[in-house]
Amino acid sequence: MRQELLARRKAWAATPATHAAALTLGRSLHQVLEQLEPQCLGLYWPLDGEFNAVDALLPHTEALACPLALPFAYKNPRRMDYRRWDGQPPAVQDECGIGSSAGAAVQPDVVLVPCVGFTAEGYRLGYGGGYYDRWLAAHPGVISVGLAWNLGRTQFAIEPHDQALTLVLTETELISP
Repeated sequence: MRQELLARRKAWAATPATHAAALTLGRSLHQVLEQLEPQCLGLYWPLDGEFNAVDALLPHTEALACPLALPFAYKNPRRMDYRRWDGQPPAVQDECGIGSSAGAAVQPDVVLVPCVGFTAEGYRLGYGGGYYDRWLAAHPGVISVGLAWNLGRTQFAIEPHDQALTLVLTETELISP
């Protein structure tokens, strides 16, 4: 299922519809964050085909008026933390090869979470490492906002370790399970 969703996303990302969808999702994300008023916002460095929340938010970070952070994933043992981020292109990569920050460890109160797929109940399908599920389980009370393209809506069997997101935001809807 993951591979099928990634292939679908890759094909869709190459179409002209992607630009308009990204603008719409970016506007919706601004509205959600204005309501949430994060004290520290955890973003993610986007991979191919993911919604680029960094590009959508960085020109407006003064409106957020909060520190930013990027996740840093460790392979052994599998865990993740967030590091303070200055908004500049990442100078380091985490152990999974994803852009991150060398800043001090912080604990965001609102985190943006990329989704390969998602359910109407707020569960996400990621890349299979379980990093976000582990982090969310260890940080109850943190508001998690899944960012996804609507084409990623699916159904899958929920496993005991899966953590429901607080919200899922797509270019067409806000899901609040």
